[in-house]
Amino acid sequence: MTSAKKIMLAVLLIILPALIPYAVRAQPAKPIGFPDAPGRDLTLRLCFQCHGDGMWRDHRQDHRGWEGVLYRMVGRGALWTEEEINIMAGYLAAFYGPQSGKAAK
Repeated sequence: MTSAKKIMLAVLLIILPALIPYAVRAQPAKPIGFPDAPGRDLTLRLCFQCHGDGMWRDHRQDHRGWEGVLYRMVGRGALWTEEEINIMAGYLAAFYGPQSGKAAK
């Protein structure tokens, strides 16, 4: 192995481990306060494309209210089916509805 290759290998072995903490920190944080229930994964996958986890904390709406919010998002370009909207509205109403209070935080 030539000395230039040895130097390149040494530099890589020094630099790569130094970059690992940055790669680990760059991973998106997992949302907290979203109970595991039917509709959770769909809601997080579709809504977190644009919104953070604080979006729902202060909104307390029933199923119909959440449907209205979700259909407004469709009007702004979200490509969701009626079934997806119904599932997400049900999940959000159950955990971020008028009766859920602060329990979902």
